[in-house]
Amino acid sequence: MPDLALQPDRQRLMAHIREFARRVKLSGTPDELESFHYLQAQMDSYGYQTQLLSHDAFISLPGEAKVEIEGESLRCITHSMSVSTAAAAISGDLAYVGEGTEADFAGKDLAGRIVLVDGIATEEVAALASAAGALGELHVSPNEHLYEMCVSPVWGSPSQHTRAQLPKTVICTIANEDGVRLRETLARGEKVRATLAAEVDTGWRKTPLLVAELQPAGENKPFVLFSGHHDTWHFGVMDNGGANATMLEAARLLALRASDWQRGLRVCFWSGHSHGRYSGSAWYADEYFDELDRRCVAHVNVDSTGGEGASVLTNSGVIDELRSLAADVIERQTGQKHAGRRHGRAADQSFWGVGIPSMFGSLSHQPPGPVKMLTALGWWWHTPHDTVEHIDPDNLSRDTRIVLEILWRLLTEPVLPLDYTIYADALGKQVTQLRAQLDDRIDISVLANAIEELRINAKTILETKDLSPARTARINASLMRAGRHLVPLNYTSGERFHHDSALPHPAWPSLEGLRALAKLPMASPETAFYAVHARQARNRVAHALREANAALRVALED
Repeated sequence: MPDLALQPDRQRLMAHIREFARRVKLSGTPDELESFHYLQAQMDSYGYQTQLLSHDAFISLPGEAKVEIEGESLRCITHSMSVSTAAAAISGDLAYVGEGTEADFAGKDLAGRIVLVDGIATEEVAALASAAGALGELHVSPNEHLYEMCVSPVWGSPSQHTRAQLPKTVICTIANEDGVRLRETLARGEKVRATLAAEVDTGWRKTPLLVAELQPAGENKPFVLFSGHHDTWHFGVMDNGGANATMLEAARLLALRASDWQRGLRVCFWSGHSHGRYSGSAWYADEYFDELDRRCVAHVNVDSTGGEGASVLTNSGVIDELRSLAADVIERQTGQKHAGRRHGRAADQSFWGVGIPSMFGSLSHQPPGPVKMLTALGWWWHTPHDTVEHIDPDNLSRDTRIVLEILWRLLTEPVLPLDYTIYADALGKQVTQLRAQLDDRIDISVLANAIEELRINAKTILETKDLSPARTARINASLMRAGRHLVPLNYTSGERFHHDSALPHPAWPSLEGLRALAKLPMASPETAFYAVHARQARNRVAHALREANAALRVALED
């Protein structure tokens, strides 16, 4: 990577930060749109072709909340996608459910109750509480701060098929000190009556989405997708002003060397991340599915860069085939060894169904602390305290350098840096374990054989010496086509054209049908039923591997 031309300008970065600190950017509001105009003006000035889109999104903006316990009012907030009580509050007896896991809910009669939960509000607890017939949820913050959250289990805007999955409970959060008192009262066997009220403005509204693209010499080449959200909780100077500053500066510097690119760059700034459960990126994935399928080589997402004290660079989420790229860049830039953490179900990763390899989301993190949190992005995350003083210019410059080098390599390397030998190793471990657990109940040797073929094909591509334009073009097209089959195996339940829920997913969810059969006792009377689904899961994986191997073989033809 050129040393001089692609060094972030700290003054420019901090000028962007100061601009983003001027407005609260709730999805679909005039202040947010005004800030989008700033983004567009900057990208225009760098030479990108920009388009400010507007689309319908299901957005939920929390308003006032009230929690009363036996007549005492507690400091509280409500949450995006909570049920709104309008004029009538709800009342019910509190029932303590620990951290709100599935096991915590199991066997409890919670109908008509308000569950008291340790920890920040989440979509998992909202789904469990709704299914249990609870009236409301009262979350206990891990500290004195109250953390804004979107609690919808639906990824993106709901359809007529998924709207029933939206929360059915009134959801509020109180400070840790108040929660401790309530837990102690319940532990003494005393009944506690709670009243919850929440004003939540939820419905369809127009939201902006900025697309900025630069293609070398105006050619209609494949492109790298580079994205981050712009909507915020409160001023959101780190989340996501830091990442937006990184995006602008990376886009500016990369444009200076666009003549060196092998492929184009498309930069997208989303709305609806915080208040619509990734509604912007989900809409874009649906609306532009065909183009993304044909032309997008990889997705780099950035979130919350430059945080004060964010010294850990080892734990960002990266898909298997991009792990080598991430590890190489992060170690060179910071000296830290990247652990290759598996992506969680978050961070505008709306493109796995399309089959696009992806990396990052949050990039730099806080060291582990004594208090269990939902995030490692700093105690100010999702609070009114996410302001300029929590941006470290050195960390912001460092994070931007990492993103710059990642993008530079994705844009300029003749052969895309996608290593499917790592993918084959990861899937091979899963299948080896399943074969031992399944015994003779179902034959999945076809999967083991296809994975070995994938490993050989991918290794041969990595060792290719012929880097002529014709050969590299064929290799890159094959890698892209293989990814369309392989990425969904790793990160979706199987449906490419509908988004899976926003709830946590197991690794390799496509294998769940085989796992379910493997968990059954050998002589279980349910075996025949489970074998039906297991065969279907095997066939889906086998088909995807066959198609991926066929795509890679094309690259190896003389």
